[in-house]
Amino acid sequence: MEDATSLLELTREFLEDCGYTVLAAGSPADGIRIVEKHKGPIPLLITDIVMPEMSGRALAEKLTAVRPSMRVLYMSGYSHDIIDRYGAMDSGQDFLQKPFTKKDLATRVRKLLDASAS
Repeated sequence: MEDATSLLELTREFLEDCGYTVLAAGSPADGIRIVEKHKGPIPLLITDIVMPEMSGRALAEKLTAVRPSMRVLYMSGYSHDIIDRYGAMDSGQDFLQKPFTKKDLATRVRKLLDASAS
């Protein structure tokens, strides 16, 4: 889930290049619809924290309520201090700072998926 179209497409491309299946959404409403319609497992939600319509935290809370095994990776271009100050994310949650490299993303995703499997 990423509201910046160019970053959404780049992230999707990075993940597909790593062999992952990606359900990409450009808005929280689209993300919710996709998750509701998708019949298979969704092991990981990657979401921007600051978006129009709904925060990444609110989106994650809504989606993990119906898919409790889904892990969440938050990402943002804002510093972790600013995110903490506005309560957009709890301390200790998985976070990826923008901009990130393909390697950064792939490493973090693999770590979260491996943790889910164990």
